[in-house]
Amino acid sequence: MVELDMNRIPQHIAIIMDGNGRWASERGKERSYGHQAGVDTVRRITSECTRLGVKYLTLYTFSTENWNRPQNEVDALMKLLSSYLKNCIKTADKNNMRVRVIGDTSRLDDKFQQQIAVLERESAHNTGLNLQIAINYGARDEMIRGMKKMWQDGISAEEITEEKYASYLDTKDIPDPDLMIRTSGEQRLSNFLLWQFAYSELYFTEVPWPDFTPEELRKAVEDYSGRDRRYGKIEEE
Repeated sequence: MVELDMNRIPQHIAIIMDGNGRWASERGKERSYGHQAGVDTVRRITSECTRLGVKYLTLYTFSTENWNRPQNEVDALMKLLSSYLKNCIKTADKNNMRVRVIGDTSRLDDKFQQQIAVLERESAHNTGLNLQIAINYGARDEMIRGMKKMWQDGISAEEITEEKYASYLDTKDIPDPDLMIRTSGEQRLSNFLLWQFAYSELYFTEVPWPDFTPEELRKAVEDYSGRDRRYGKIEEE
């Protein structure tokens, strides 16, 4: 196992879980097989984050653009997500994990929205890992929704600050990610947490999400621990 400096564990990790479909295709399986394998990886990685002392984990599960995929794949993903959220109520309580869903949930069906409300309510008192699941999430959509809410609340131009605007985003009360991980070799942000990633460290790996083990997570954290995070500043000589 990779040895880690436990004093340099990122407080918040965000992950773009990429490669499920390609992983399945390489094995002669339907893409849904890869998504199911990806759920198993989610369970392993959330457990490892808890062991490492990570406080926040945000997972990009379904984007606003994913509705453009074939309908049978969208239906399979929605069914899989619904099943995961249902089971998550038990695991959240067992593991002292708080779960929140970010994104525009208004497009989801009523039953799905009720599941989300129950899960968030039932896990709100938990004090361990904070798990954010991004469903029907897009950063541009999030920012536009935030602007509209500010306008509806009558916020004047003079009142607008970074802190005020951030309080209107889906991630209000959640610190910005320290580390962003993307699996399966792609090197782009894909409309994920664009505001919040302003000073996040980025880590890309060729490993597809179904093969992303706790050891791979530790490799990413080890790489992060060696970064010099200056936030635009320079060291004085």
